[in-house]
Amino acid sequence: MTVITDTLKLAIAQLNPTVGAIAGNIALAREARAEAARLGADLIAFPELFVVGYPPEDLVLKPALHAACMSAVEAFARDTTDGGPGVLIGTPWREGDHVYNSYCMLDEGRITAIRHKVELPNYGVFDEKRVFAVGPMPGPVNFRGLRLGIPICEDIWQLDVCETLAETGAELLISPNGSPYHTDKHDIRLNVSVARVVENDLPLVYVNQVGGQDELVFDGASFGLNADKSLAFQMPAFTNEIALTEWRRGPDGWTCASGPDATLADTDTLTWQACVTGLRDYVGKIGFPGVVLGLSGGIDSAICAAIAVDALGPDKVHCVMMPYRYTSNESLNDAAQCAEALGVNYDIVPIAEPVEGFDTALKPLFDGREPDVAEENIQSRARGTLLMAISNKFGSMVVTTGNKSEMSVGYATLYGDMNGGFNPIKDLYKTEVYWLAKWRNENCPEGCLGPQGIVIPENILTKAPSAELRENQTDQDSLPDYGVLDGILRELVEEESPVADLVARGFDEDTVKQVERLLYVAEYKRRQAPPGVKISRRNFGRDRRYPIVNSFRDSGDPVPEFPAETERLYRYEGD
Repeated sequence: MTVITDTLKLAIAQLNPTVGAIAGNIALAREARAEAARLGADLIAFPELFVVGYPPEDLVLKPALHAACMSAVEAFARDTTDGGPGVLIGTPWREGDHVYNSYCMLDEGRITAIRHKVELPNYGVFDEKRVFAVGPMPGPVNFRGLRLGIPICEDIWQLDVCETLAETGAELLISPNGSPYHTDKHDIRLNVSVARVVENDLPLVYVNQVGGQDELVFDGASFGLNADKSLAFQMPAFTNEIALTEWRRGPDGWTCASGPDATLADTDTLTWQACVTGLRDYVGKIGFPGVVLGLSGGIDSAICAAIAVDALGPDKVHCVMMPYRYTSNESLNDAAQCAEALGVNYDIVPIAEPVEGFDTALKPLFDGREPDVAEENIQSRARGTLLMAISNKFGSMVVTTGNKSEMSVGYATLYGDMNGGFNPIKDLYKTEVYWLAKWRNENCPEGCLGPQGIVIPENILTKAPSAELRENQTDQDSLPDYGVLDGILRELVEEESPVADLVARGFDEDTVKQVERLLYVAEYKRRQAPPGVKISRRNFGRDRRYPIVNSFRDSGDPVPEFPAETERLYRYEGD
């Protein structure tokens, strides 16, 4: 076995595991190790909890899972008798009554060292204290004469672990991560890593996974830092890749002599890639043969269709226009042009008969009452039922198309346009949807399966948005201008800003109070909404966990006594 003296060839396995697919993840790891051997690597490092996939959530509570993971790692360790690269790989590990988030060194046919995560994140999308035990403060592991420090993910976001590793003789820090994407996340990771390098005067390698898992998307973008804070190497975002880095020992310690030098894409590209990756992996890892969605001629369904085509290819996307008497010829034309530009399967299924059938059935109950949102939402629910029927018959998953602005204020119909399995734009405000749609007409990122050029007709981008549930309806009949609404929502949702602060910044007081009321009242709808890709720092779901029954109002306005009346007073026509 070669002793590491002055050179370390370290392979970074920036790969996409599947949660719970232990055999598949180990097979992927074996392939990666074989590739690392071909590259001449001494050691290959995988992301956090690679064996089980991240985040495993309450799967970690199952003793059978611990046993399967530990057995798989032990079997993988036996592969290393071949004299090839050593392995650093993450797995749940059970010791007595405790289960740890662990990282194992595999070499010479055995597990030569195990280190347990110390700092367990319990905020935002993370709740590791629920399932893992806190590990003891670690020392370095020995790999062929080289002392490696292994701070696991959150361990580098705090001070103590890296400091302890430096004090106990670590020469190089390798940090495995399961760090999900949100806008500007790379800058945040880089700043945290630089802080640890400065404090401990040690180089650091940051290994991150890629791929989608439920609403989380992991962007990879693994990197390294030299001890002088300079960028040692940079891997691309949203790319499966095994990269070889070469480290050399000098009088001042280890520095990176060579490695990948990728340039990270701009925010718009990363956001699009996140939406595409999230949908692609949700559909693919569950095993759906494709997707189906309602194509209304509006902006939300058009951008979802474009994301679906980029993720899966046009042959796996089925779009259905479901017109009614309020559907304009403009929308019919726009939907047809969009479907043609994307090259998807496209059908028209009129909904007059089912809607009128519901009207007939309900006539004895509704007699004497003026038509209102009840009749409007029958249209939406008829469409939702038809899409679910198509899904049942052909196996494709229904894509839901509501944006974050609509999800915030409840401008959506339960069991209607909220039907479906996954929503790629759930965490994008309406203004962001328009921006990205225009951007996609001018850009097609690498790896996307859709066509170049204009895929969303210009008329969809310029016409007034409308649910078309009644004559001459537009969204702004019920909602503030989206530029104003989104500005208020960003403050209320992402920043938890007080109502008084928004008013002081120039927002109309009545509008702010109205939006706050709608945000709270719509919580029960959001709990029933499909998952969707997390893009922002604070999405609905894992990040923002508000009670459904909630009588607090920052505005100080009284809440009506009866919840049903509250909903009727403050809901918009979307239901």
